Amino acid sequence: MFPLPGGIGLSHLCAYEWEAADGVCGGSPHLHLACTEAYVVTGGRGAVQTLDVGGYRETELEAGVVAWFAPGTVHRMVQRDGLRITVLMQNSGLPEAGDAVFTFPPPVLADPDVYAEAAAMPADDDAARRRRDLAIEGYLPIRDALVAGDPGPLRDFHRAAVALVAPKVEAWLPRWRSGALAAAELTGEHLRALANGDVSHLEQSGVRVAGPSEEDGYGMCGRRTEYRIDM
Repeated sequence: MFPLPGGIGLSHLCAYEWEAADGVCGGSPHLHLACTEAYVVTGGRGAVQTLDVGGYRETELEAGVVAWFAPGTVHRMVQRDGLRITVLMQNSGLPEAGDAVFTFPPPVLADPDVYAEAAAMPADDDAARRRRDLAIEGYLPIRDALVAGDPGPLRDFHRAAVALVAPKVEAWLPRWRSGALAAAELTGEHLRALANGDVSHLEQSGVRVAGPSEEDGYGMCGRRTEYRIDM
């Protein structure tokens, strides 16, 4: 199999235009626990709001900008004028398997069944907006506390998120081993072959093409065009 470089995941997003409780249009704040995510801005204007233990930040986004954030960074995509983004996601398959946790209010985070119901893939715009608004409800107090210099609520959210995903980690390991780890190890095999003058792997060259597996779906941050690339 020939995955995308490094075993990454790829999707396209058009940020939601629905106004939230704070008057801002955009997506559902969330974090990833094991995956770094990158935004490659391909059109329009907007921003990404981020929360980490160092504080709150709003980064402007326009065509040509690349922004990325490490695991643990709460991020919220903000729509201003037709913002469109190509998302590059580390460890393809892990975010879809649960390595993404919404900033729902603490009572929702504390109950895995309630969380799962609230986080389920929406069937329509109304459900997607309700999910987004619930994430905003939990996000705003964390952001306000950070602005006031208190990272405590963010640390509480980190702990709640880890508690939610810990039971799933064992099932994630095969995905990681067959994806990102296998891609890195394959490079090692190629380097050893090159050092030995072995050209056999070059005979496996060629172009692979994939089209969207789902268009106009509901992502965390906006309308999502998904690509499923076999690992």
